[in-house]
Amino acid sequence: QVQLVESGGGLVQAGGSLRLSCAYSGLTFSGIMGWFRQAPGKEREFVAFIVWNGGTTYYAESVKGRFTITRDNGAQIMGYLQMNSLKPEDTAVYYCARGPFQSTSSNTYNIWGQGTQVTVSS
Repeated sequence: QVQLVESGGGLVQAGGSLRLSCAYSGLTFSGIMGWFRQAPGKEREFVAFIVWNGGTTYYAESVKGRFTITRDNGAQIMGYLQMNSLKPEDTAVYYCARGPFQSTSSNTYNIWGQGTQVTVSS
């Protein structure tokens, strides 16, 4: 059973940066890696995805220009979410996920990590 494990969350002041990592336990990755977030009392929302073969990316309007999604096909398959110019409204638990095709709907992703907390103070 392959797994995704996120890391890199923490507490940061508004305007600061964090880089989230997503480690994939399988030998090869195909499809889409997506990042989602969920704030307390809110539904899980799409943040960004990357097409693993080809590198096409897509972002939610709320993070476009501030967040960057990348991937690394090295010995350890990794995905990253670089978050700059963070705002208090970015506070949430962030999840990475794998899906079979390009989608902003969490329902289409079938493997999820456990999440990492990001808190942005004002």
